[in-house]
Amino acid sequence: MKKIIPAYLRVIVLFFIIFGAIEYFIDSGDRAAFIKFPIVNVILLVVLVLLIAIEIVISAADTIVYQILPEEEKAKLAAEEKLPLKESAWFKGLMNKLTRTVPIENEASLLLNHDYDGIKELDNNLPPWWVYSFYACIVFAAIYLVRFEILGADNQEMELKKELAQAKIEVAEYMKNAPDLMDEKTVTQLTDPADLAIGKTIFETNCAACHKADGGGQIGPNLTDNRWILGGGVKNIFHTITNGGRDGKGMIAWKGTLKPKEIQKVASYILSLKGSNPKDAKEAEGEIWEEESSSIAEAK
Repeated sequence: MKKIIPAYLRVIVLFFIIFGAIEYFIDSGDRAAFIKFPIVNVILLVVLVLLIAIEIVISAADTIVYQILPEEEKAKLAAEEKLPLKESAWFKGLMNKLTRTVPIENEASLLLNHDYDGIKELDNNLPPWWVYSFYACIVFAAIYLVRFEILGADNQEMELKKELAQAKIEVAEYMKNAPDLMDEKTVTQLTDPADLAIGKTIFETNCAACHKADGGGQIGPNLTDNRWILGGGVKNIFHTITNGGRDGKGMIAWKGTLKPKEIQKVASYILSLKGSNPKDAKEAEGEIWEEESSSIAEAK
């Protein structure tokens, strides 16, 4: 017998509805539930088999019922299946419930005593779909009024502010655990010998030409004393290495050449050179830099 929606389409639609519900209700973090939990795949396979089995049973039942019908009923069903969609009984019934239109032959009962140059007016009722939509709008407006004006729920502006505030917190937290995204505001001094050894290697490869391998200074300033031209401390040194020194006579910016975590190791190694007093060190330049207590505590 003719079906408005083919069996294969019903199976596909129902399967994906169930699949979507499973993904919605199962908390699987940043991965899909069917990937994180293999048992979900088994469940989905069982659901698919059941849907196909149900369609097979329904189709078999329809065939059996059709076979036991009298010939007159079979002919009637065959005639109905040949009708266009708009001529089918269920479609006409649906449209009648939605619009409740009066047949043309009964329009005389709706005529009003208004005649405008031969144009007559009918007293049709509003269609149910419009009336129900209007009632739904009233209910929605009442709920909206109570929720936002009486109970004080967050409006769109407040939700945006809260989401932005939460996003800033999450970004700050992520920055703490993502060395490649650190900057001079989040960098901390490293003291582990392994980190300082890496910093020393990077320094000797890239910085020794101007500052000497021992940090005593040559073209660039002496890095072993307590005076700094652009400020001392790990944050200032990180900033200087990243963005370069003074315009026209300072060193180049190493941003893009060295990763932030590499710059952190170099800056920490430079700080470890303080007081080493290398031979033939360059005369001190800049101002005396004293690390603030808060910065020292942070470095520890």
